[in-house]
Amino acid sequence: MFSCVTNGVKVSVMTGYDEKNSKLGHFIFGYKIIIENQSSHTIQLLRRHWYIHDVETTPKEVEGEGVIGKQPILEKGQSHQYVSGCVIMGGIGKMWGYYTMERMVDGKKFDVKIPEFLMLVPVLLN
Repeated sequence: MFSCVTNGVKVSVMTGYDEKNSKLGHFIFGYKIIIENQSSHTIQLLRRHWYIHDVETTPKEVEGEGVIGKQPILEKGQSHQYVSGCVIMGGIGKMWGYYTMERMVDGKKFDVKIPEFLMLVPVLLN
């Protein structure tokens, strides 16, 4: 698991390789994200911004509103989790990024780091 805390918000990432649905040149990885509000304020996740690097392709940026079609509101001590995935072509890649959050009490926006995590086809470790 990869984790980091920014402005009282903890983001943890767990990854897994989907060997059953992958094939040469089309490697599928799933990841589970847990966002925990450890701050003293109620916050809302507004946007996501991802950087995706794959050894076989040009680096990509992906951004948009919310996560999986949601913009969750998290009170102090609450968490939100979701599962998503990524396809890489070269068997080795990494992702990282940030979420843009808003404090509900005053409308202040701030970014929360998504820790860098690796995507590595297990057979490449041999």
